[in-house]
Amino acid sequence: MVNQILSITRIKKLALTLFILGSVISCTNHDAVQLKVFTNINGYSFNNLRELNKFSSMVVEGGKIVAIGNDTILDKFTKSDLIDLEGQTMLPGITDAHGHVSSLGYTLMQIDLRDSESAHQAAKKIARYTNQRPFLKWIRGRGWNQVLWPDKKFPNSKILDELVPNKPIWLERIDGHAGWANTKALELAGITTNTLSPPGGEILRDSSGKPTGVLIDNAMELVTKVIPPYDEKELMQAIEIASKHLIGLGITSVHDAGVSAREHRIYRALAGKKELLVRLYGMISSTDPELPTILSEGPVTDENDLYSARSVKVYTDGALGSRGAALLQPYSDRPDHTGLLLTSKQTLRDILEDAVLSGFQVAIHAIGDKGNQLALDEIEWSYSSVGGKELRHRVEHAQVVDLEDIARFKLLNVIPSMQPTHATSDMNMAEDRIGAERLKGAYAWRTFIDQGSRLASGSDFPIELANPFYGIHAAVTRQNRQNLPIKGWISEQSISITEAIRSFTIDAAWAAHQETTLGSLEVGKWADFIIIDRDIFNEPQESIWKTEVLQTWIAGAVVYQKS
Repeated sequence: MVNQILSITRIKKLALTLFILGSVISCTNHDAVQLKVFTNINGYSFNNLRELNKFSSMVVEGGKIVAIGNDTILDKFTKSDLIDLEGQTMLPGITDAHGHVSSLGYTLMQIDLRDSESAHQAAKKIARYTNQRPFLKWIRGRGWNQVLWPDKKFPNSKILDELVPNKPIWLERIDGHAGWANTKALELAGITTNTLSPPGGEILRDSSGKPTGVLIDNAMELVTKVIPPYDEKELMQAIEIASKHLIGLGITSVHDAGVSAREHRIYRALAGKKELLVRLYGMISSTDPELPTILSEGPVTDENDLYSARSVKVYTDGALGSRGAALLQPYSDRPDHTGLLLTSKQTLRDILEDAVLSGFQVAIHAIGDKGNQLALDEIEWSYSSVGGKELRHRVEHAQVVDLEDIARFKLLNVIPSMQPTHATSDMNMAEDRIGAERLKGAYAWRTFIDQGSRLASGSDFPIELANPFYGIHAAVTRQNRQNLPIKGWISEQSISITEAIRSFTIDAAWAAHQETTLGSLEVGKWADFIIIDRDIFNEPQESIWKTEVLQTWIAGAVVYQKS
């Protein structure tokens, strides 16, 4: 698999490009107030009815759009005022409705195992990485996926021990719902044959009962709690690296799914100084000890719409690949197992009540049909008990849903917040996990849209690659970037290019209560837009994923330009 995430070299190259541009980052606030008149645009956006329309000219002042339409709006401007885009295609800035900003930054700072073709190859890569960095006390990485390996088996600690015996290693699976540790890490965590699996987690064991080194969901905390946390300087670096990566992909706004209290404070401070490089919508982690305090302070916004927080993120279950997704019936390929519930019904109910009474939306991670049903049941309970239907609660992923529960999303006004590339990443194992019958309610974008649900799309980076055009391509074709399978995987659930881009723009903004200021190019909204290298609406579907961003603009100022 070609690794599309920026390497450290490319990050440095991007940083250098942004530095050279000067006015790109350092003068953003000054540039934003200037009048800019764009003409000769091949522009596409959505109106307030969510209909696609075209435009050829746009006027920006104070960072916001003051006029948009055809060339008649240019009559009062002189030729010297005009910025000729020479027929290039303009789209609204992309909103990724589900990502993990600091995790992306840390991933770019750690070793990436995404392209590992076997456990042994991953271990060799780890050994080289370790030898080159003798100063590291812990070796951390992410991205392995046993489903893509020839034997499709989970790895074990012995493979790592043979190459790196004396330094603790912790490697998260690509979905973040399992971790792979060497023996040194297990020892530091105090994990032995006698250690019990915690509620909502599993310690995988061999035939003799000895831990193999793979920990699922809540069991991961046994190791992560003994790993020294990143300090604030490292967190700031991670945020900056991730933000530069994202704007280079045309992403102007991100819904950050699981913000800690520390991140919340940093985001607020950066926004106050106008130093956030990308707009952020914070979903506060339900497990953060400071959640009650954050809720008591109420929803957060700022006049520049750089950071807002009015959502709480909570997990019902794990992921399908690690068999942690909670199912109503056992896994097809593990008949004794129905997955893991990470949050109890009562805890979810308490979180909903506290959030609703504080004016916060609840964004519930649910992948399995049981996890989705639990989320819907408790949202329905909250409506009858404490209200909150106007808060636009969300189910993050809505990945495998019982057919009878799909209609409840529309009935309960719940947003399916989904990630198109999950389908093309999972298609090689999903039927093995749940069988053909349950696939009828899986990755069901077409069914959701046809019933009138607004689909908010994202990538779930760094679990998936952040490039939004990979997601748009997957949504339209139901194919991977090798354009396989030829007719698409469960192709009846594909959506149109217009619907796909809408889910990454105006409908994603709506899912964050931001549709009046972000998500489309309309008078009165922020001038967040991208210039791309092709007319994506008239491009062969199989080439959508090849789309490149030439420029990214936020509030009427260039923040990225392809070198």
